[in-house]
Amino acid sequence: MVGELLYAFRIMRLPLLDAGGQPIGKINDIIVVPSRGNDAPKVLGFVATSQRRRIFVSASRVGTLNNSGAQLKSWDINITPFRTRAGEQLLGKDILDKRVGDEIVSDIALVHKTGKSSTWQIAKVRLSKRGLLNTRSGHRLVDWQEVSQLFAPKTAIAAEAARLRDMHPSDVATIIRSLPPEQRRQLADAMDDERLADVLEELPEDEQLRLIEGLDMERLKSVFDEMEYDDLADLLGQMGVDQRTKVLDAMDDEDAETMRQLLSYPAGTAGALMTPDIIVLGPDATVADALAQIRDPERLVSIAAQVFVAHAPHYPPTGTYLGVVHFQRLLRERPSMTLKQCFENEPTIDPLLPERQVAERLASYNMLAVGVCDTNGRLLGAVTVDDVLDNALPADWRRKIVSHHPSGHDIGHPVNEVHNETP
Repeated sequence: MVGELLYAFRIMRLPLLDAGGQPIGKINDIIVVPSRGNDAPKVLGFVATSQRRRIFVSASRVGTLNNSGAQLKSWDINITPFRTRAGEQLLGKDILDKRVGDEIVSDIALVHKTGKSSTWQIAKVRLSKRGLLNTRSGHRLVDWQEVSQLFAPKTAIAAEAARLRDMHPSDVATIIRSLPPEQRRQLADAMDDERLADVLEELPEDEQLRLIEGLDMERLKSVFDEMEYDDLADLLGQMGVDQRTKVLDAMDDEDAETMRQLLSYPAGTAGALMTPDIIVLGPDATVADALAQIRDPERLVSIAAQVFVAHAPHYPPTGTYLGVVHFQRLLRERPSMTLKQCFENEPTIDPLLPERQVAERLASYNMLAVGVCDTNGRLLGAVTVDDVLDNALPADWRRKIVSHHPSGHDIGHPVNEVHNETP
């Protein structure tokens, strides 16, 4: 479905709002990247000023964008200073006021598209002519395709990054694994943080280390912020002690403490497999509250399949664990029902339970995720079926995937050009 047009010139004067609607900064510019084929360029994110810093705000973190401002979905914000990467363009800096024949680009219209994924795309470009006294005397609104050269990738590496951007991360990982080390690093540098994090999660740990080799600590921290906790713990576990210590010291105190806790569990146990990033609500929360949580498209399917119920605090380690409500049950009950009226007291597991027994527990109870509790009955996290399956397969299973994309796309010409351009 296509929404109404929203103009870049207006957006770049809007406030950045936190999840509660309070101003925390100001939007300065809009970052766009090319899409595959004939698809319109899409908005990757925004440059904003907050706490006297120019920062990057991913479009996926923005819940609403309208004439009131750009409101974040959550309270989290990454204050790492912004920097552009290969293939990215800033509408204000790079496109607006650019000349096209005897006209200039005076504005760009964005449209919100929903479907499998929600995204903002470029729809129209406003072209203006200047009068004799250097004033704009007329304008016309054209489809973006009419001036597509404005948004074309400027380098081979940018073109290849655009080609891979909309593929499934596992397919991108397969392609990257077939490239020489230098081309891998160039593509990694051209990817945005979320995309690189997704791809890292699909690679064996030793190849993850090779891909991020050479990235500075600031970039590493930004990428690691986007990774799932359990996948990040696996990656950190493969690092040398000195490198791991540097990474943990650079992380936020709360995240670093979470990672140290996960790393403290022996390999092959539930604790080493679990993620603390689960949905936990109190017994007095309603079915409507729970449904709002599982609707979040950023959540993994296995995590959004159930809501755990526990006494406060509602982030691991929680208060006393009470039970779980599966999404099918939530769909059957009235929105006003409280979770204490519909949760099931499913068994949990100990963090030191061997992974084979974790798999047996999931299979026996037909679960997508099983809660992990300490000896005091506090919920520490959950082990999901996808992580159990990942560990149940041979260690080299990712290396056996055929090195081409199932849709028929090859590595192709752009990568060879990237290699030729390398000094």
